[in-house]
Amino acid sequence: MESAGSHTPPQSRHAGHGAPQSSLPSDQAGIVIPPYWQQHQRTTSNVSVDKAQSAQITLEDHTDEGSEQCKALWAKHVSIDDYVVVSGTTPGVGAYVVWNCTVETLDGGPMKIMKRYSEFDDLRNKLVRTFPHAGAAMPPLPPKKFISRFRPRFLERRKAGLSYFLNCVLLNPEFSASPVLKEFLFS
Repeated sequence: MESAGSHTPPQSRHAGHGAPQSSLPSDQAGIVIPPYWQQHQRTTSNVSVDKAQSAQITLEDHTDEGSEQCKALWAKHVSIDDYVVVSGTTPGVGAYVVWNCTVETLDGGPMKIMKRYSEFDDLRNKLVRTFPHAGAAMPPLPPKKFISRFRPRFLERRKAGLSYFLNCVLLNPEFSASPVLKEFLFS
């Protein structure tokens, strides 16, 4: 074991060039530094290099009415206005919720659609299969719940999550022109 008095301060090389220089002020020269901290030069890993050379963020102008992406967009807002609990023949069995949605189009006319949660789930699954590279652009659906699934508090949270999902999908030019989404809206 080295004594504090016989220890020499660690040396470092700045940017890998020139003579070694002390990395400690003279009043801290007696501090013992672990050997693995001394003269460690970090190299660039392959992952770091890949990230440094990845595609840059670009700014695109989508205000041109003639652009392909502008043509793909046809909705400006989606809301889920309310819901209706449809009872089954036996109390608590076969009951489900229908979500009343309004899609405001760029042309000004609203579209009213009614969908069940299972249809939203089906839409998301089809979009993920159709656009596997864009899965991160699609938020997850609110979770399923079998107990207390008809309680107003749960339904309000689900309504907000479904509304967010629909807005993310309909206002994304990549998804808005897809046959999968059109099938969801018009069937």
